[in-house]
Amino acid sequence: MNMLKKLNVPSMATPISLILVLVLIVALTYALGGEHQHITVTEMLVRMIAVVGIYIFVGNSGLLSFGHVGFMCVGAYTAAWVTVAPLWKQMMLFALPEVLRTQAYGYEVSLILAVLICMVLALVLGAVIMRLSGIASTITTFGFLVVLNSVFSNWSSLTAGTSSIIGIPVFVNPFWAVLVVAVCILIAWLYQSSRHGLMLRATRESEPAAKACGISIVKMRLVSFVLSAGICGLAGAMYAHFVGFLSPDALYLDATFILLAMLIVGGMQSLTGAVLGAVVVSLLIELLRLAEDGVSISGHLLALPSGSQQLGLAALLGLVLLFRPDGLSKGKELTAWRGRVGRFSNRRSKVFVN
Repeated sequence: MNMLKKLNVPSMATPISLILVLVLIVALTYALGGEHQHITVTEMLVRMIAVVGIYIFVGNSGLLSFGHVGFMCVGAYTAAWVTVAPLWKQMMLFALPEVLRTQAYGYEVSLILAVLICMVLALVLGAVIMRLSGIASTITTFGFLVVLNSVFSNWSSLTAGTSSIIGIPVFVNPFWAVLVVAVCILIAWLYQSSRHGLMLRATRESEPAAKACGISIVKMRLVSFVLSAGICGLAGAMYAHFVGFLSPDALYLDATFILLAMLIVGGMQSLTGAVLGAVVVSLLIELLRLAEDGVSISGHLLALPSGSQQLGLAALLGLVLLFRPDGLSKGKELTAWRGRVGRFSNRRSKVFVN
């Protein structure tokens, strides 16, 4: 450990602990749950990929972004363009380039292309947006999401419009999802521990002080924005290969609200918070969904009204913002929690000895 500190290698305790917890959740679900539980956990993990991607930019820069679901949408449609059967694409998606329209490729190609296309798009878009700060950048990212949804909803020859693209190969299961989540968690941790991540967080704390230290704010934000867009594009491709069909509204305002709620509830300034928020919000959504389905008691169906999921999520978000504005993790990582527990134990030992 001392050698790692001398080499400036970040401690991997937090990401490894988070990954082990997620692997345990998947293992217990596979051993004790049924098909429905497998689907629920897989959906949670796919969303977690996107939340981790959003955290890389939002958590480290302090700038709120509504546009990352747009990158998910681009990644999902890229996966569909690459893997759907050529006959269907020739009938419905005839504006595609011939190399895509006449061929179907494997899911490995779709995942790689989804990441690359989203990163290139983020590089072009971010060159403008990253020069803005505060509410201006937030509104601009929301405008990007709205424009993208409008384009995808009306460009029928490329996206099938408001009709669904069907026949997307399905391969994502809990094991594939937890593997991709693990890779994304490691990437996010290594980035936030890197020189670029530290400089970006310095701009979050004080832009004037960061400028005085010679930090290029636009450059640091742009690197984070491109990396986070790539991971969100990967999440979109995983989503497409999870559900098997796609429409523009599937990745729009509802998805934006859920993903940002996950990040805020868990704590947007820590990777632990991003993972914790995804788990807690997914559990709440599933419980409210079951309550909406209702239970039969003596022939009477007791159920919550439709829309309770949205109301419950809004209530949770409001309570967290009111009583714990830094999120459930308080913006701290697992290593900080462990340190706090250790200090508490040492104090108890001293009291006992005295």
